Amino acid sequence: MTGIYEEALYGLAAGDERVVVMTAENRAPIRGLAERLGERFRDVGIAEQTLVGAAAGLALQGRIPIAHALSSFLTMRAFEFIRTDVGVAHLPVKLVGSAAGILSEANGPTHQALEDVGLMRLIPGMEVFCPADVEDLALGLPAIVASPAPAYIRLNLRPPAMTHELPFEIGRAELVERGSDILILCAGALFREALEAGRRLADAGLSVGLVNVRMVEPLDEGPILDAMRGAALTVVVEDHFLRGGLATAIAELLAAKGETAAVVPISFSDRWFDPALLPRALEAAGLDGPQLAGRIQKAWRERRRTT
Repeated sequence: MTGIYEEALYGLAAGDERVVVMTAENRAPIRGLAERLGERFRDVGIAEQTLVGAAAGLALQGRIPIAHALSSFLTMRAFEFIRTDVGVAHLPVKLVGSAAGILSEANGPTHQALEDVGLMRLIPGMEVFCPADVEDLALGLPAIVASPAPAYIRLNLRPPAMTHELPFEIGRAELVERGSDILILCAGALFREALEAGRRLADAGLSVGLVNVRMVEPLDEGPILDAMRGAALTVVVEDHFLRGGLATAIAELLAAKGETAAVVPISFSDRWFDPALLPRALEAAGLDGPQLAGRIQKAWRERRRTT
């Protein structure tokens, strides 16, 4: 799956000489680009603050830097640089965080980015893209890179969970299924599990909708609200802490529009996850498809008992 992302990135760089690919010694997803891009590939070493500062300088000179680093260190260690050098100046720096959320899998809490989306949402004008899988990532990359705004991308190289719709537009969600009982809103790497859970619930006789939110900033407010109005229960699924991520964005949307809805968030509320290879990490966290379906069905039953 690495090759899909690398080829998509190379295609953008080949078509636009302003594109510069950068990394803080995080070459795994872009290993082949150093030789192919030559001077337009820069590795600053394990120095995320330097990475962001240099990217901002290149952007001031008319370049479009696409900077890669581990999410935990990119968004936390270099936060002041992102906020001040990139955000205040509203520069078109594209920050790509790898091993974000559950995709950190076998790494412990120091390397688990479960607050990255919340941090990036705090910066005015920052676009935040959480693709469902590697195909979704490749589809969204041209629009994200072409946007004049700064952006944070959660790198997701999981195999395609489905064929995604075109065209991709900034701030536009993907409506996968409509449902009147339960609506599942998902942004990011748990989309495959959310899709499986939705199918299991549908097999159990429930009408289940699913939205691939894709972008937490800007949020596709109108269509998401419409989908929520049409369902009795909305479930927000994300591999992020409860505060700051998609669930918070949905709560803020409802408050801003003066609307109410029955919403159940499924996320990491009070702790980091147990490190393991991805299937085991998902299972241990109760986030694999079968367990996710069970958790949603339990929430549905509780909702039915109280209404």
